[in-house]
Amino acid sequence: MHGTFDWTAGYPSRRLPVFGNNVVSTSHPRAAQAGLQMLWRGGNAVDAAIAAAAVMTLVEPCSNGLGSDAFCILWDGKRLHGLNASGFAPAAWTPDYFRGKYGEDTATPPKRGWDSVTVPGAVASWVALSERFGRLPFADLLAPAIEIAEAGWLVSTNVQHKWAAAATLPDLVGQPGFSEAFLPAGRAPRVGEHFRLPGAARALRRIAETKGKALYGGEIAEALEMNARAHGGALKAADMAAYAPEWVEPISMPYRGYTVHEIPPNGQGITALMALGILSNFDLPSMAVDGVEAQHLQIEAIKLAFADVYRYVADPAAAAIPTKDMLDADYLASRARLIDPRRAQPFAPGNPVKGGTIYLAAADASGMMVSFIQSNYMGFGSGVVLPEWGLSLQNRGFGFSLNEGHPNVVAPHKRPFHTIIPGFVTKDGQPVMSFGVMGGNMQPQGHVQTLVRMLDFGQNPQAACDAPRWRFDRGMAINIEQGTDPALLAGLTALGHEAAILDDSYQDFGAGQFIWRMGDPSVEGYAAASDPRRDGQAVVG
Repeated sequence: MHGTFDWTAGYPSRRLPVFGNNVVSTSHPRAAQAGLQMLWRGGNAVDAAIAAAAVMTLVEPCSNGLGSDAFCILWDGKRLHGLNASGFAPAAWTPDYFRGKYGEDTATPPKRGWDSVTVPGAVASWVALSERFGRLPFADLLAPAIEIAEAGWLVSTNVQHKWAAAATLPDLVGQPGFSEAFLPAGRAPRVGEHFRLPGAARALRRIAETKGKALYGGEIAEALEMNARAHGGALKAADMAAYAPEWVEPISMPYRGYTVHEIPPNGQGITALMALGILSNFDLPSMAVDGVEAQHLQIEAIKLAFADVYRYVADPAAAAIPTKDMLDADYLASRARLIDPRRAQPFAPGNPVKGGTIYLAAADASGMMVSFIQSNYMGFGSGVVLPEWGLSLQNRGFGFSLNEGHPNVVAPHKRPFHTIIPGFVTKDGQPVMSFGVMGGNMQPQGHVQTLVRMLDFGQNPQAACDAPRWRFDRGMAINIEQGTDPALLAGLTALGHEAAILDDSYQDFGAGQFIWRMGDPSVEGYAAASDPRRDGQAVVG
């Protein structure tokens, strides 16, 4: 496999690909190093991923925390497995619950506060992964995070930028516990400033000792219920106790001789698969990789995919359209025919009926490969924090609709539409790459753009990661990353795209980690890439 890439191709970047037999790639160095520690101690890629994920809840709190959700795709050495650890709604949540509190015209649950909090699933994912595939004791995996929570860490550059921006938002600063936990000096920490989250050390210890039971029905769950009740929320310890992550079969799409895998709905991974299925109908390799023609087709394919996803995707138990119909090759070919190579268009949903964070990857010399993502959704999530436990909570409830006719309408113990998506690539039934790109609705767009660069044009993973990106927003509007060739911007504008340069690479253009298997993992090993838009790195051992 190592002859497929141009290793000289590149874009302005602080990064180069790294090579090794054991790899951990994350958006923060402390997390990558924690994962590598587990591999040095005889653990496997799952152990490494869990240790890294636990550290990430501390060192990048703007993007995730102990109250996050998570998804995972992993290759166990023989086959792929998927884990959906997105949480569900409290038992009290109905459209009437929200309309009674916020008015009859309310379209969604609120963006912040207790009424945006669904049951967090990330910790449950760590336990489930450890029990089924881990090699080391669960408590050992959380030891690096506990040490960092107690001793503190130095705040990194990109994290500080996001943290400082959050400190200006009244809807965050006013939430229970937020300022006490994250603005103890009355401001965000500065770059390189020492910061501690001692409550998280206490929570991590109890989670380690009880294998998560303290959070799911134990004393931490009881503290959550008490705080929710005090601030008008509905989450109860019983909701926490009723929750369990779900093992799922990944969905897939063939593309250029490879197979791309995503977690099935309620997530938006299907968006990337649909866009790739649409692009299969075009001869992209004959075009220039950074040319107007190739980029225009990718933008239009993403727009078509999102039109369907936003209309039809929900918790599978409530979805009106089966996933297989949305991925049907004939249907996607019909959608591809709507694309005009000479002009940009707005697209409406089709009719598929026949007759959205931190991301990390790990791989080890035995061949196990892990693609893992966890998120609090928007920056600092709901804003609700239990400082005594260092527990910040996501705001995934904002992803529900209150429209009774919508497949994503809120209901008790229902899972909302989710943005976070881990990815995986195989070829002829064998593992090729664990990968992901974090950042809201940029995630499937990042999947498509980086995969096209690697699989259509032979760019190596770091080059594909470094290349400037675009992001479809809505209607005809797209954001273009600073550093993009002005000729591309002019060409897309001439086709009718409402294109504007945006200088905010942290959130708006995503950040990815990629681990590509080069052959026998114990001999040829892996090539790994880490996105320069974040503070992290790929490390090998």
